[in-house]
Amino acid sequence: MKKFLDLGFQPLANSYLNSRNLHIKEKKFKLVVGFNKENYLVSILNTVPKEMMFNKNYPYKSSESLTMRNAFKKLSNKIKKTFKPKSILEIGSNDGAFIKNFNKNKVIGVEPCNNLANITKRKGYKTYSEYWNINLAKKITTNKKIDLIYSANTLSHIKNFSEIFRAIEISLSKNGILILEDPSLLECIKKVAYDQFYCEHIYVFSTIALQKILSKFGLEIFDIENIDTHGGSNRYYIKKNVNTKFKIKKKVNKNVLQEKKFGLHKFITYKKFAKRVLSSKKKLYTIFKNLKLRKKKIIGYGATAKSCTVLNYCKIDKDKIDFFYDTTSFKINKYLPGSKIKIKKYKKLNRNEADYVFLGAWNFKEEIFNKEKQFIKNGGKFITHIPFPKII
Repeated sequence: MKKFLDLGFQPLANSYLNSRNLHIKEKKFKLVVGFNKENYLVSILNTVPKEMMFNKNYPYKSSESLTMRNAFKKLSNKIKKTFKPKSILEIGSNDGAFIKNFNKNKVIGVEPCNNLANITKRKGYKTYSEYWNINLAKKITTNKKIDLIYSANTLSHIKNFSEIFRAIEISLSKNGILILEDPSLLECIKKVAYDQFYCEHIYVFSTIALQKILSKFGLEIFDIENIDTHGGSNRYYIKKNVNTKFKIKKKVNKNVLQEKKFGLHKFITYKKFAKRVLSSKKKLYTIFKNLKLRKKKIIGYGATAKSCTVLNYCKIDKDKIDFFYDTTSFKINKYLPGSKIKIKKYKKLNRNEADYVFLGAWNFKEEIFNKEKQFIKNGGKFITHIPFPKII
């Protein structure tokens, strides 16, 4: 594994602070990203124990995002129509935004964070509040294999990918499929979206890396959708090699060729990316510095895990951003880790509170702009670092 990017010392991205522990020194880890020239995998080199990240205090709830609710509903309808599965398993079921679209007798959730698992359990969905592994896979599929496994933005959080995919291979029926959804490495590199790297995102997958990994477990990609979720993601449709029901579509090879043309199999590509990240850091800091010199009021929008990487790497704190607005109930009246910027309950933006708004949730830009038309009409501006730092 060859190191190419150093994002400095970072706090745990989702470890939001209470006012009573603001004075306590936070635990930080060195966020370094590397490239494996053998299997093309890009991953963070210093991982954090899963128990520190995924526990009863996990703050993110999928259902609190309109974009995610709509995306899950659209996909669920496609699954019912195209694959007609008799049994469905979701790895990382969160608060049930996906599984709620299916009959309770057909679907099973796996969610290690107790606060989230309890939500779906109370609604009557069978949910295992455990970490995904081979033992759990065997327990769930003792009597019957699963027709469809879905996982969005979860498998990249699990360090031991051999355990992940062996457990999936064990669980799937002969003609069963895995739908895996994760941020696209190609889009990450193109957009200089270095905030895709934080403690939970151990891997950011490319198609060429995933192909190599899956082949070791008798699995293969047969279709890919390039989707807008989380700033550009890939939705992989995966089957067992012995499954002849689904033919491999041309879209798979098209994605492979695109990635190789861009150079995702070459270390030099990542070295160039690192230089662009450093340039982005300097430009973003300069924007904030100049606006504060002009006495402009700046707030943040979306106190996301991704924004933690940006704020801490670029040394932007409460002296630069007055506060963040967020819709996630768990985060309200807490403080962002590292930067210690207060998070307030979302309300419509107005020019009395802010001249400029930093897009912490830049991947929901369209949704945000639709909600804040009046603020924009009144001359309010936004700051983004994607694909390069600028004022919109």
